Amino acid sequence: MGSECDPTPGIHLRNSIKIRHLGRVQLLGARLLLYRLVEEASPTIWLESVTTDSIMASRAPAPGWGWGRWVWRTLTSMRTAVILLALLALAAVPGSVLPQRNVASDPAAVLRYEAEHPRLAPWLDRLGLFEVYSSPWFAATYMLLLLSMTGCVLPRCARLWREMRATPSPGPRRLDRMDSYHRVTSDAPRGVILARTAAVLRGEGYRIAASDNEIAAEKGYSRELGNLAFHLSLLVLLFGMAGSKLLGYEGRVALVEGETFTNVSSSYDALTPAALMDVEDLTPFSVTLRSLETAFAPTGPKVGEPRKFDAAVSYSVAGEEATANIRPNEPLDVDGTKLFLSGHGYAPKVTVRDGRGEVVFSDAVIFLPSDAALTSDGVIKVPSATPGQLGFEGVLLPTAPPAGGSRSQFPALWSPRLDLTAYAGNLGMDDGTPQSVFTLDKSGLRPIDRKSLRVGETMRLPDGAGSITFDGVARFANFQVARDPGKEVALVAGVLLLVGLTMSLVIRRRRQWIRVTDTPDGGVAIELAGRSLTRRTLPEGEAEELLALVTALSPERSNRSRSHT
Repeated sequence: MGSECDPTPGIHLRNSIKIRHLGRVQLLGARLLLYRLVEEASPTIWLESVTTDSIMASRAPAPGWGWGRWVWRTLTSMRTAVILLALLALAAVPGSVLPQRNVASDPAAVLRYEAEHPRLAPWLDRLGLFEVYSSPWFAATYMLLLLSMTGCVLPRCARLWREMRATPSPGPRRLDRMDSYHRVTSDAPRGVILARTAAVLRGEGYRIAASDNEIAAEKGYSRELGNLAFHLSLLVLLFGMAGSKLLGYEGRVALVEGETFTNVSSSYDALTPAALMDVEDLTPFSVTLRSLETAFAPTGPKVGEPRKFDAAVSYSVAGEEATANIRPNEPLDVDGTKLFLSGHGYAPKVTVRDGRGEVVFSDAVIFLPSDAALTSDGVIKVPSATPGQLGFEGVLLPTAPPAGGSRSQFPALWSPRLDLTAYAGNLGMDDGTPQSVFTLDKSGLRPIDRKSLRVGETMRLPDGAGSITFDGVARFANFQVARDPGKEVALVAGVLLLVGLTMSLVIRRRRQWIRVTDTPDGGVAIELAGRSLTRRTLPEGEAEELLALVTALSPERSNRSRSHT
């Protein structure tokens, strides 16, 4: 079945009779109908060799480029575009339900899912359901939809543009068969009535086309402008989304208070560039996290709920220094690259001394939150310790229970405690195998001690292995760094879509015809009829108001009138 974007060739008569989409069962009836038309028509109508074979031949692809033309018309039909749009929406469901790789807001989500579903996860991974939006089958569906919408929308937009600029068409021969028909007689000259009526209609916003005895007027062309904007916005939206996926990038970086981030690929904790993005062309700038202020609800039913996140940063672009505050939904924009505050946590400061008493590690170590009260866990690796390598697994409780316990009671730093388990042996870092900074490979390690520390306390390891001191707690912030060149395009397309849809639904396109003919008694008959060009009826009372304006132009009128709606 064809559509507005997929005109299917039919069989033409010279009197513009067209037969479309005939099935095999309808062929016999169609031939009988055509023969009847030829018999009843005037001798000037000529039937062009209409046979069963010619009808069937018109439906099949022509030789040569016929199959290519048929494929193109099928692909660019509105039905195909709708099917592809539904398939794309269906394909996006796994991307919303299942965790995805290379997502800056939660990079460990896939790893947790694999640990929780060890049997199901490998099969989902084989199908690419953990990387839906970068999978070949999703990209193929999207490209087909883009091609289909381009081939469908552009011709339709050209047609809507022609319709919007077209002049009103003449009225039918029998106006009394139209909606809102009215007829009155008058003694005023025909030319005067037509001239003054045209002036009134123009004043009412109608576009008119006048002849010797008739005025065709049309109003509501803005509706076609709305249709044009709506269809173009769909295409612009698709291109904007494609631009984001092809030219943008997204990364994640965690900064402890006082640390500086430079926008180069090696500084990211995770970086996901788009297909056409060159990581060497990143916007050059640097950002330093000066401080991170947080606040939580101290009492009430939502105790512990975050109330404030405010990252005070200083940044440098092209040698110029500036300061800013980054808050949720208030990112820092540096030449189109935006830094979003996506999370925060705590980083305990520790000092590790080896068996010789030398300081072999002294820094803040990021611990990852594991609950709403910011109970956090992490590891500390000291491969340079002597006489043997040291490793520590720790749990930080920002507000530790006074009577013991393994979970924090509140997310603020009211009573911090660091629970440590010390290991000695081989950390497995010498063979070049990559390791996560948040896990400890215990295959070559043995536990040697365990202790809970308050700020300022030290755990001395047995056998002269060394010591570790809990110096304090710093805060860290997670930043999502993103460049999305298609976001503004998609925003403009969304606004255009809403405006165009509203215009096409609210504005009524309609036509009015005013015909003035002579009567046998020397006067003139004024006929007025209207027609709605949408599914909605003509505005109530509009025809009567227009008739009153027309008849008011004549100083002498007859009382004879006829109307129907």
